Amino acid sequence: MSQESTGSDYDVLTMGRVGVDLYPLQDGVGLEDVTTFGKYLGGSAANVAVAAARHGRSAALISATGDDPFGRYVHRELRRLGVSDAFVGVAPALPTPVTFCEIFPPDDFPIYFYRKPKAPDLTVTAEALDLDAVSRARVFWATVTGLSEEPSRSAHHRAWQARDRAGFTILDLDYREVFWDSAEHASAEIERALPHITIAVGNREECAVAVGETDPRRAADALLERGVELAIVKQGPKGVLARTATETVEVPPFPVEVVNGLGAGDGFGGALCHGLLEGWPLERILSFANVAGAIVASRRECSTAMPTTSEVDALLVGGAHAAL
Repeated sequence: MSQESTGSDYDVLTMGRVGVDLYPLQDGVGLEDVTTFGKYLGGSAANVAVAAARHGRSAALISATGDDPFGRYVHRELRRLGVSDAFVGVAPALPTPVTFCEIFPPDDFPIYFYRKPKAPDLTVTAEALDLDAVSRARVFWATVTGLSEEPSRSAHHRAWQARDRAGFTILDLDYREVFWDSAEHASAEIERALPHITIAVGNREECAVAVGETDPRRAADALLERGVELAIVKQGPKGVLARTATETVEVPPFPVEVVNGLGAGDGFGGALCHGLLEGWPLERILSFANVAGAIVASRRECSTAMPTTSEVDALLVGGAHAAL
């Protein structure tokens, strides 16, 4: 799975999960009774790359698929949605992951991951990385899932060493219990990762695993104490808090009729990358990202639900954040 340099400088380079989402086209129905599904590109790192591309950013993904029809679909769909698959390898002996969910609006969306015996994205090695592309990317985005197993864990640390905290080096604290043998193991690996990170993003539950704090301000402070320059704590219906050494910003939630909340965080992430690259003030970045995430929550799927900049701006202009 060796990869040669593409010679490209990417605005946003993500690393981590990719696969196929099979989401029900029926709401309020358990999987045992669902009869129709939609097929979509999925995986948090892939979704964030797609979200960034929807805002006009050059984006690429570091990951892997199986050598199977779903893997071929993933590669084709990434390219169709504007994300380079130059660094998405193939693990011939493993199946491309498939994810199902149940949709019980407004706030219950059970998710079921099929990633055994091992997800291809966790087989990415340090030797396979294009370290030149990693170091030159303006934003490098990774998730906690990639720290759950080797060789992916070592590959992430090699990537961070290559960046040496350059640009925007972001860790999504996207902790999912099913991927780890214990929360304590996850906490220890996050602790090792944070000194390499300039921006950390997570919800209150994820912050509890990362730094042992659920109170948003205390969690943000704990992340800053570990070397992060910008800590962002998502609070669901209470909005978002962000903190630096000199600034604290809170923005309220943006109300929408929720259809499926599973991709909202990834939509937030791609919009966050865009706002950072634009050099906007922190309050404007958070407001923009908040609305982007809300738009995704109002739609069924994840990757193809990511909004364009004009869609987000239209809601900002017409909503409570017009002053920004």
